[in-house]
Amino acid sequence: MGEGEQAAAQAAGSGGDGIRGTVRGTAPVPLSVLDLATVGKGLTAGDALRTSVEIARTAEARGYHRMWVAEHHSMPGVASSSPAVILAHLAAHTRTLRLGSGGVMLPNHAPLVIAEQFGTLEALAPGRIDLGLGRAPGTDGATAAALRRTDGLQEGADEFPRQLAELTRFLDDDFPDGHPYARIHAIPGPVQGSADGGVQPAARPSIWLLGSSGFSAQLAGALGLPFSFAHHFSAANTVPALALYRESFRPSAVLDAPYASIGVAALAADDPAEARRQVLTGALAMLRLRTGRPGLTPTPEEAEAYPFAPMEREFVDSWLANVVYGDPDEVRAGLDALVARTGADELVITANAHTPAARLRSYDLIADAYGLPKDVAAVTD
Repeated sequence: MGEGEQAAAQAAGSGGDGIRGTVRGTAPVPLSVLDLATVGKGLTAGDALRTSVEIARTAEARGYHRMWVAEHHSMPGVASSSPAVILAHLAAHTRTLRLGSGGVMLPNHAPLVIAEQFGTLEALAPGRIDLGLGRAPGTDGATAAALRRTDGLQEGADEFPRQLAELTRFLDDDFPDGHPYARIHAIPGPVQGSADGGVQPAARPSIWLLGSSGFSAQLAGALGLPFSFAHHFSAANTVPALALYRESFRPSAVLDAPYASIGVAALAADDPAEARRQVLTGALAMLRLRTGRPGLTPTPEEAEAYPFAPMEREFVDSWLANVVYGDPDEVRAGLDALVARTGADELVITANAHTPAARLRSYDLIADAYGLPKDVAAVTD
């Protein structure tokens, strides 16, 4: 383990993991939500963000464990470019649901800025904040250069552990004496508790590493951190990455055993044909993104009428093969099979489709399929 990894492991120990105490019904593992604030044709970014609030309220009422939002840039169909801003809004509209980033792209930001943003979120919603971190840009190379104000986008493998170590030390306010940043404090943060008259608690957001390959899987294991794999867009790598995470895992102050979630695209509808119509909108949006034509998520009517060329149809069929969709029983069976195949400890479900009502209905139907309570507050109060 390099110097950066050692520092990150030491600094990672003070946050809670946000894993325990979950309402599961008959689900084999906890169920959570990943939201991209999808902007469909005929809808505004405001519409998308209001839908995100409704999804958060539904998730909280139905016993989903956490809701994450993902950082993306320069994509017209995705309004989640500023996760910290959205999470503050969601925190104001929820009471118990864990909220977090799935993820913040660490190379795009100064670690101190992230520590300040998520320290603020922790102050707003104590004990409910997750800081999921990725090392991809979350966009194309030109946009990444605009974000980072540099042309050097390809950073060495050692850079991400160094950035992670710096971020966690800012969150814990524990740079060693003599370090150039020893007198710099992330505010809100622990230094407010150690100041004269301070009562600030030492708690901070729980740190997760996110990835779609083996790098972050191995690093998360070495540091003893929870890991979330992007199965929804890198399905072929899921099982190898999770195996690498578990093989690399070393117990830490955060976890005494590996804990891995996977992001999964899933959509349930009362009518299986409607589920197919909705997921096709997300598939067409992804096709356009992958071929350099990003735009608003198309309507179901547009997706059904689209004249797919043979190679485009091949891409869409391959994409949909890794989406779990159908009626509630079909979706439950697909999710159960995925847990059995991967050994995932948690499913983070994303409903990437055009129609807000269909996405909201899907989360309710999946909760129904697993017997989750209609109102968790009534069960837990």
